[in-house]
Amino acid sequence: MPETLQDRIFTDTGTEAGFERTALEVFRFQASACEPYRQYIGLLGVNPSEVTDIRHVPYLPVEFFKTRRIYCGPDGKEPEIVFTSSGTTGHETSRHYVASAALYDRSFTEGFSHFYGPAAGWSIFALLPSYMERSGSSLVWMAERLQGQNKACGGFYLYDHDKLTADLKKAAERGEKILLIGVAFALLDYAEYLSAIPERGLHLPPDAVVMETGGMKGRRREVLREEMHQTLCKAFGVRAIHSEYGMTELLSQAYSAGEGLFRCPPWMRVTTRDLQNSLQPLQEGQAGGVNIIDLANLWSCSFLAVQDRGIVYGDGSFRVLGRIEGAQLRGCNMLIE
Repeated sequence: MPETLQDRIFTDTGTEAGFERTALEVFRFQASACEPYRQYIGLLGVNPSEVTDIRHVPYLPVEFFKTRRIYCGPDGKEPEIVFTSSGTTGHETSRHYVASAALYDRSFTEGFSHFYGPAAGWSIFALLPSYMERSGSSLVWMAERLQGQNKACGGFYLYDHDKLTADLKKAAERGEKILLIGVAFALLDYAEYLSAIPERGLHLPPDAVVMETGGMKGRRREVLREEMHQTLCKAFGVRAIHSEYGMTELLSQAYSAGEGLFRCPPWMRVTTRDLQNSLQPLQEGQAGGVNIIDLANLWSCSFLAVQDRGIVYGDGSFRVLGRIEGAQLRGCNMLIE
């Protein structure tokens, strides 16, 4: 069943009824096959067979990816990839054991195409220094493979702003569709490089997309998203800054076409929870902790409570309001080794 379910994650989730039916199948599979999730559900006193509405599915705190092997690969299969989070000094990193690289490739490829059309139509330029300088980054994996679908131009540039500028100019002259994707601090560094000498003269075409992936990673002073986007819009001459919302523990991404308003691909959903009672879901329009359903996480856990604050609107779009201050894992401590 799980093997055929892997395909239906992408084919049967285009409607709310199809998404709920598929999500409940994934939940029942993982509630049995993923040992840490099974234990967590048991400690909550939840009987999986009695859950008939996805609003009642328990969300596993994402911190467990730091302490437990969240994995239920098919027939004892070992993971094909292990993605790791960047982490900070003195903190444990998350490890996401991925049974199928092809599943991840399909998720981010179809997710990107859902919002931007086929990746083959884009020349993708990546400024991801903090990710390139370590191993195990799921973002680098995604960017490399999206780039590989159009070999005309693009690539990774680390700190080589001169070459990036020259290549962006060539792509613009050839009429290519340009996507510049970067971690926030790297895009701001590049914006400062351009503004320092206006004669460098980078003029992106009107249909160019500049996309930030969030996070200063301790490299710059934290600034409000609105302030950062204003700075980047001015530097690159674009009307809006796009954003990507993803993390090591997910195999899918949400995207924003501007103003920090994110939308999910059909097999992904975001809701919010009460910060005082993590098991209490909130209504649309109420700010709280972010819960994510990512059905592409078939072989790990698809139902995650993450440490962001957010607000979800009636059409399923959402905003991220920042990190939950002093977030700690509460309850079920017996699961932490």
